[in-house]
Amino acid sequence: MFHHFEGRIVEKSPAHVVLECGGIGYYLNISLTTFGQIGEAKQAKILAHAVYREDAQLLFGFYTAVEKDVFLLLLSVSGVGANTARMILSALRPQEAIQAIANGDSGMLQRIKGIGAKTAQRIVIDLRDKVGKVDTIIGADSVKGSSIRAEAIQALVVLGFSRPAVEKVVSSILAKEGDHDLEIILRTALSQL
Repeated sequence: MFHHFEGRIVEKSPAHVVLECGGIGYYLNISLTTFGQIGEAKQAKILAHAVYREDAQLLFGFYTAVEKDVFLLLLSVSGVGANTARMILSALRPQEAIQAIANGDSGMLQRIKGIGAKTAQRIVIDLRDKVGKVDTIIGADSVKGSSIRAEAIQALVVLGFSRPAVEKVVSSILAKEGDHDLEIILRTALSQL
């Protein structure tokens, strides 16, 4: 129903922003990520998603399309509501959340307040195949090391190695030697698998 709001920032806190658009103030719930990206701006364009519940009608705001896409993916998981999705995006940047899900790192999700082991595992299982679509949207925003890690893992899985073994080997190579050329990481990993 709502796509975005663009206007003057009337009020801002780490949990919400009030945008005045055409004389009407819209209260949007935001994550810490969006709060940080707004910074000291006096005007902003905030993407929006409306959540209708039996007891409330809420608007959630996002500074980037990637954050909104990750939020919507999280909402598609059974047991994950809008406030939980916002909590995840406050604790992790959208790129970090995508990496954690793509790599099956439910432990990283469990460290977030309110996310238990079952919920973290459900998020990983339900979204692991879907985050690849969002990951391609990120493109240049990706952290170099994360994209090299993801590319190396993908290449080795395509070659027929099991994903858990590949993730362990690639992580250890990157931890010992830092970010290198993809070719060097693949050669080293192939010698260890």
